[in-house]
Amino acid sequence: MNIAIAGYGKEGRASLEYFRGKFPDAKFTIFDENPAIVIPSEFEKSGEVKSVLGEGVFDQIEGFDLVVRTAGLAPRKIAQIDKHWSSTREFFAECPAQIIGVTGTKGKGTTASFITEILRAAGKKVHLLGNIGVPALEILPRIMADDVVVYELSSFQLWDMEQSPHVAVMTLIEPDHLDVHEDFAEYIKAKSRIFTFQKPGDIAIYNEQDALVKEMIENPNKQNEVVKIPFLNKKFVHIDQGKFYYNEIEICPTSVVKLPGEHNLRNAAAAISAVWEMIDANADAIARGLSAFDGLPHRLKFVREVGRVKFYDDSIATTPGSAIAAARSFHEPKILIVGGHDKGADYHQLGEVIDQTNVRQIFAIGANRQKVAEQIGAATNTSIVQLDSQNLAEIVQMANRAAEPGDVVILSPAAASFDMFRNYEDRGEQFIAAVKDLLE
Repeated sequence: MNIAIAGYGKEGRASLEYFRGKFPDAKFTIFDENPAIVIPSEFEKSGEVKSVLGEGVFDQIEGFDLVVRTAGLAPRKIAQIDKHWSSTREFFAECPAQIIGVTGTKGKGTTASFITEILRAAGKKVHLLGNIGVPALEILPRIMADDVVVYELSSFQLWDMEQSPHVAVMTLIEPDHLDVHEDFAEYIKAKSRIFTFQKPGDIAIYNEQDALVKEMIENPNKQNEVVKIPFLNKKFVHIDQGKFYYNEIEICPTSVVKLPGEHNLRNAAAAISAVWEMIDANADAIARGLSAFDGLPHRLKFVREVGRVKFYDDSIATTPGSAIAAARSFHEPKILIVGGHDKGADYHQLGEVIDQTNVRQIFAIGANRQKVAEQIGAATNTSIVQLDSQNLAEIVQMANRAAEPGDVVILSPAAASFDMFRNYEDRGEQFIAAVKDLLE
């Protein structure tokens, strides 16, 4: 049997290990456009694994019994392959446990984490998978039928899915990854597949305040016999006078949520909706689970206070909507650091929000700094400074000099990181280090 692994990042490596175990007599070929990819030498010496690296290699995939696509690889890049597979599809096909899938342009990682903590507080054995958890195939052999899987699903993972989770959660949708997807319509179609293949009795949790998601799920020609539960709805989970309710049942105060911002209360409401029946309406488990989660790394995390100026790391914010949420999370005057590798996003709405959220100054950085400055500037007169510097420590120092006592400085780039950094984690860690180096 000959198997092709199309894309050899973290997920591709997990796929290789998994399928080597599943098909011990198979021969493998790794295809990746990055010529610097390093294949374990013992694999290549044994002849068990070969590699084909460099630009255009995906056109050379032919004659294989199985082609396993890594999530970030657009299916159209291997369009010549009639049938291809992915680690996500393999996991859904083989997983013995119930799956709660969570997607959305933003909030999916936080919502998945809230769900996980609530279930654990209720005594469930839970596996958190996706970009914020371990690779799915790495943990698949250890999952038992009575466990629960919480799977954070990106548009890349959902792109070619033909199976949906028993409980599917959609937070909200806005344009993203338009540097990879052909257009917004393709992005929406990919996201919607979390619901597309649900069966009668499955559960769809969605934000009815998002018009795109509401249209997607409430179309009467779709999702027949699927249980549809809109959160922030008076009949289901909603927020009233600082408390979470399910219909008229009081659950707990919203103050148990440690994360700043109204958007995180919405994420918590989505999480409660997803688990309410599963934990038999255990309000105590909900309160303990929500309070146990203090945020994802690089998601609006407090770093340090210097001279009465507070610094927050929101490096994971790669869309304008995420930066809007960050700006709305604080009443204090703010300095925003925005910009990076462009993903086709539009920044006009961020500019419109600037004047509503007490932002005093914006530092536009990275490869798309001119676009950021022009589009935000078209909607606000707030000071915008374009910085040519590729050194985040210098940028932090300039922001610190511009800040006044009582200000909040937020790195919320609203763009990808690949122009200046390895990934958003690298960007966030460099920001944290730079803030910690500031003198009092």
